[in-house]
Amino acid sequence: MNADFQQSWLAYTQFLDSALPIGGFSHSFGLETLVQEGIVQTPSELKLYLETMLRFNWSTLDALAVKAVYVYAPAGEWERLWQVDRMQHVQRSAAETREGVAKMGRRLHKLACSMYPELSWEPLTQAMNDRRCIGTHPLLHGWVVWQLGVPLTAAAEGYLYQCVLTGVNSGLRLMSLGQTEGQRLIASLLPAIRHAWSLAEALDPLEDGMSSTPQADLAMMRHETLYSRLFMS
Repeated sequence: MNADFQQSWLAYTQFLDSALPIGGFSHSFGLETLVQEGIVQTPSELKLYLETMLRFNWSTLDALAVKAVYVYAPAGEWERLWQVDRMQHVQRSAAETREGVAKMGRRLHKLACSMYPELSWEPLTQAMNDRRCIGTHPLLHGWVVWQLGVPLTAAAEGYLYQCVLTGVNSGLRLMSLGQTEGQRLIASLLPAIRHAWSLAEALDPLEDGMSSTPQADLAMMRHETLYSRLFMS
């Protein structure tokens, strides 16, 4: 590992921290509904849920927004990048989820700007102000780590790892799941993260982005009608 990448990787690990104050701990993205309805009750069922989301949602939709930054930003193809962000925004079926991902993006933008003011924040900030770009969480993740010098594969797999971490942490609060068991679950899903990205990495961010998790999408929609909730979405 060369010195430049070592420095960027150390900076990147800070953005993968589950305690990063961007609101991820407030969102279960449908998992709370599935737990209350008895669909996800055991660690093995939680693992299956996370594997499904990795393969058919997070890698084929969100991680492609990370890739889009690496594809379009170096050439200054900003309108294509903003288009990916807008298209992905409307592909998220549940209103709670759309707003949650947008809120996390705005908070990451504010946080990263304060942490690294020397990075280039234009034209992203202007596009967000003009509402030409939503500024969702995966796009902001890509924007920050691209400028930190993190290679695309590490950036995409890191984003997927963060999704898994958020899912397991939600499971810890919703289910009979201990901390040790949660860490074992994360470790067992590391190969699934790499596999999911290997299947999606050749996809075109503009043409091929898609989600195929209808049960999870319906759970996200039903979340706002639950009698009691721990999570915002």
